[in-house]
Amino acid sequence: MKKFFLTAFAALFLLNAQAQTDANMGIIPAPVSVQKGSGSFILDKNVVLLNSNPKNAKIAETLRSFVATKGLNLKLVKTLVAGQKAIELTSTGADQLPNEGYQIKISSGKIKLIGKDAGLFYALQSFMQLVPDQKQAGAINIQNAEINDYPRFSYRGLHLDVGRHFFPLSFIKKYLDVMAQYKLNNFHWHLTEDQGWRLEIKKYPKLTEIGASRNGTIIGNYPGTGGTDNQVYKGYYTQAEAKEIVAYAAARYINVIPEIELPGHGSAAIAAYPELSCFPDRDTPIGDKTPWSGPRNGKQVQQTWGVFDDIFVPSENTFNFLQDVLDEVIAIFPSKYIHIGGDEAPKKYWKESEFCQQLIKEKNLKDEHGLQSYFIQRIEKYLNGKGRSIIGWDEILEGGLAPNATVMSWRGEKGGIEAAQQNHDVLMTPGSNGLYFDHKQSTSEDEPLTISGRGNGYADFIKVYNYNPVPDVLTEDQKKYIKGVQANLWTEYIETPSKAEYMVFPRIYSLAEIAWTPLARKDMNNFSNERLPLHLARLDQTSTNYWVPTAVGQPSKIINGENHVITLAAAVLGAKVYYTLDGYRPSENAAEYTQPLNINVPQGTKKVLKTIVITPSGKRSVVAETILNNGATDAKVK
Repeated sequence: MKKFFLTAFAALFLLNAQAQTDANMGIIPAPVSVQKGSGSFILDKNVVLLNSNPKNAKIAETLRSFVATKGLNLKLVKTLVAGQKAIELTSTGADQLPNEGYQIKISSGKIKLIGKDAGLFYALQSFMQLVPDQKQAGAINIQNAEINDYPRFSYRGLHLDVGRHFFPLSFIKKYLDVMAQYKLNNFHWHLTEDQGWRLEIKKYPKLTEIGASRNGTIIGNYPGTGGTDNQVYKGYYTQAEAKEIVAYAAARYINVIPEIELPGHGSAAIAAYPELSCFPDRDTPIGDKTPWSGPRNGKQVQQTWGVFDDIFVPSENTFNFLQDVLDEVIAIFPSKYIHIGGDEAPKKYWKESEFCQQLIKEKNLKDEHGLQSYFIQRIEKYLNGKGRSIIGWDEILEGGLAPNATVMSWRGEKGGIEAAQQNHDVLMTPGSNGLYFDHKQSTSEDEPLTISGRGNGYADFIKVYNYNPVPDVLTEDQKKYIKGVQANLWTEYIETPSKAEYMVFPRIYSLAEIAWTPLARKDMNNFSNERLPLHLARLDQTSTNYWVPTAVGQPSKIINGENHVITLAAAVLGAKVYYTLDGYRPSENAAEYTQPLNINVPQGTKKVLKTIVITPSGKRSVVAETILNNGATDAKVK
């Protein structure tokens, strides 16, 4: 059992040793294969960087900058002198590799990164992860090995909702940097919501003049206390800024998928242009379950969370509006996919609208669900005509699926299974399986406020890691329609970049592995005990916020019996575990864990083990609690 009273030097030594001895050489996500050899490549001041292809110049410069952070300078050359040690970038042979695949060949005389476009870029990401942090006598020893790698899924996504809370360009770029580092290749940008329209549309300036600003934000947990903070909240991205993000992402081989919500979640657009509603003169509905103390004076951008009855009317005016909007969207975003939402669209107003009821009869539709299918199919046909395809949340299955639509399954796996059985492409993102990163990461009372009512319980990095995006119920042919997996970050209660980071890390590491690594190569023990501590220790040395995992090995909830031996560890190298058995909350002033705990609980009593993990930078885990019970009648978990 390791002891966690490590000095800074010892922690760095472990970082170095772990990258060398780990079966996956410290790489997240785990590669398809790693074959280690004897000996090592010594990276020192005599090594040059060989690149003869101008197309790889940016990757070469990134590699040089990375090595410079280690205190070494790589001279860039196009040819080698006999006997010269080098790191070589090459696309020769890459055509024989799977799409986005790469090879890394490390021998005592040369390191070769082999790949084409995204493949070479991902070779670089893996190489930067496997290079040890510590120099010895001015050099870095890198174990000889051959790595062959390619992704399990073509679509590896991460979502960000900027409708509820707005995030600056600097954070969006940091988000993309992290995605690139862990080989995620689709950024789902949720740009419109009931609480804010966040993209400039030049033909409809009121969308940002009115729709990008709300007059307050709900106070407290949903459905709230009955009021808002009465503070104006606003923000949007200009088209120039959106194009800047698209270019930044493309340089990192990330596709940006914009989402323009329809026919529901349109309150912000309706506030700007009330004629988009079935009933333009009605006050903004606030939902059946949401208390309200604000004014009722016409349409307004929503100040509360939830689902709202006022959705787009399926009129020719609305379709013309949406087509105009989408024309500007596709001019900004080159993505093949445009996400059109399609979720949580109540039919109350459509049922009450004479126009909608007449349209249902005219189009020979079964009901309001059929009307939604008609709505989605019209938008799909328009976008298909522009050379684009739609993605929709799994509600687009209701009433009949649009012919070429890709389904994003979020309400569990049922929608994805149904779509795959209908031979439609599917992206798995079920909240109940840990892929809603706005969910709490433990049951501790120390967890920050999050939205309720989305999925079951909490989701930590272990739950995410254990998810397999391909349901066993599908046939082998149907499984081919599962094109990828995505995690979503909804921001009702994520007000700042720092909190967004807290919710994303370390779950993004698990997401990367289930999206990239072959199922047979997944190894929870290797991930949580070898690679995760290494990556978190590196993260701990930066300004990035993250959720510090609770003590590894601590039993959950209640365990019964008289004698207990509990072995703990920290999931961040260099971190310390502190504990109490007296009912008080632990801190650095509590007992430090240095060896397995032998705890005796007399008959008829209980003891409460509380632990906290504190990292070298001072970040803290939530307090974890275990009740050790030996017949006590009041042994209850809070």
